[in-house]
Amino acid sequence: MIDTAAALPAESVGVWGLGGIGTYALQVARPAGAAPAIGLDPLPAARERALELGADHTVDPTAEDALDRIAELTGGRGLKVAIDAAGRAGTIAQANRALGHRGRLVLVGMSMDRVELAPLAALTRDRHSATGHLGCRKEHIEQLVDPVATGRLDISRSISAELPLSEVAEGVRRLERKEGNPIRIVIRIRP
Repeated sequence: MIDTAAALPAESVGVWGLGGIGTYALQVARPAGAAPAIGLDPLPAARERALELGADHTVDPTAEDALDRIAELTGGRGLKVAIDAAGRAGTIAQANRALGHRGRLVLVGMSMDRVELAPLAALTRDRHSATGHLGCRKEHIEQLVDPVATGRLDISRSISAELPLSEVAEGVRRLERKEGNPIRIVIRIRP
C-alpha cells in the first residue's frame, strides 16, 4: 500500500479480492488515509466483513454497474490506486478500467491467466501504471508493529481459524470451499 502503490492520504483505493492479502491491504488503506477505501469481492460475506474491517464502501465486481458505482463513489474521478489480490484476468482488467487519470494498478494476486489491460491508447492517454508486488521486506513487518500494538490495526480479525499441523488438509478444504467465510487459516506447529 505504501511502497509499491505509493498511496497518499486522500487518494481513492480499491481492493479486488477480499481474502487474506486483500483484507490486509484494505486494513492498511484506511489508516494510510485512503478516501474512499473500497472493497470488491463477489461474496456478500466478504463484502460485509470488509465494512467491519474499515472499508468505506463495498462493491460486487460481478454486478453490471460495478464500474459506474466506483465512478460514483470517487466523484467521477476513478480510483488513484487499484490493488488486485485476486489475480484473475477479469478482475485485473476491471481494476485497470476503474482507474482515473494517473491511476496506479498493483498486481498482487497470481494465476496463469493471460492479461489484457486496455488498448494502448487508453493506457498512454490516462497515464496508468501497473506494478507487480510479491512478499514483503523486514522493514514492512517493523512498520506494522506499532499500529498493531496500539490497536490502530487489528490483524487478529483476519485470522479465521487456528489449526494444528495434523489438520492442514482440513484447512485447505475450508479455504477451497470457502467454508465459514475464511480469510486466513493459521497452522500451529507445536510439539
